[in-house]
Amino acid sequence: MKRRTINTAMLAGAGVALLGGVNRVSAAAKTFITIGTGSTSGLYYPTGVGMAKIINDANIDIRANARSTGASVYNCRAVGNGEMQMGITQNNIAYYAYNGTGVEAFKDRPVKNLRGLTMLYPEVIQILVRKDANIMSIADMKGKRIYVGDIGSGTEQDVLNIFAAYDLKLDDLKTAVRGSSGNAVDLLRDNKIDAMFYTVGIGASAITEAAQTVPIDLLQIPAEKVEELHKKFPFYTAITVPANTYPKIEHDVSTITTQAMVVVEAKLPEDVVYEFMNTIFGEHLQQFYSDVQNPNLKKYFKVKTALDGMPIPVHPGSIKFFKEKGVEVASDLVPNS
Repeated sequence: MKRRTINTAMLAGAGVALLGGVNRVSAAAKTFITIGTGSTSGLYYPTGVGMAKIINDANIDIRANARSTGASVYNCRAVGNGEMQMGITQNNIAYYAYNGTGVEAFKDRPVKNLRGLTMLYPEVIQILVRKDANIMSIADMKGKRIYVGDIGSGTEQDVLNIFAAYDLKLDDLKTAVRGSSGNAVDLLRDNKIDAMFYTVGIGASAITEAAQTVPIDLLQIPAEKVEELHKKFPFYTAITVPANTYPKIEHDVSTITTQAMVVVEAKLPEDVVYEFMNTIFGEHLQQFYSDVQNPNLKKYFKVKTALDGMPIPVHPGSIKFFKEKGVEVASDLVPNS
């Protein structure tokens, strides 16, 4: 069946970039850091905004701001080309970017100046379906109107990987809908799409809104499919979305997860990255837990395990921070230069 692609309107970025590059004119000058996030309806954006606020309130020689973007793929590319200094991304997308594989945007174009800063929290693949759409399995999406993620996002790549496990392609859909997740929720509510994929932390506001306004359910990914996906893509692991996480969804949901992480430009000075890390995850860790509007951080983020699942070499400034905290840094995470 021929597929049509719909582009929904992109949400305007609430953060405004201060500078495209790093500016360190003198010892007293501020270093400006732009953090790429995602849609304002997701969890990347408030995470980036909260981290920037901690930095800006700390009265140090770093100023930071968060920019709403197309999320994972966009952020890795933007950090790689120097447009932004940091970005939040899925760990599988960071792996693809650094190694030049997986995603079309990175095939044979590795982003070798990408470095890891820290892991953050599980990025759960959550599949919302209208109860009147007769979708009981991913296989039932054939011939349906499905939101498959913003162009270039980690969600889009997750959809392609999951569809492959069911021998599905985007061309098998009636309509592959793209754009921001916030607009997709409106389309779901208005019965203009039948289902949507959303790779995001548990408790995302967009899913809560959908569950409050539309008769929906979360679709299960059966254990055998989880195992199949894990064998092919080791960064996918099993996770359960607990019952009552969202309104009117009163059962546990089996699905898969990646992890959210922060990437950083390799040339950002070691002392700047160390100060950034120590300010947020050292001196102001409790503020990070309490003030950043992302419920997954307090539940899942721990300094001692913040390198677990790291798929790319870690920035020296971050390595210095973790070693001071007694965290072992594996040799394969230490960059060659």
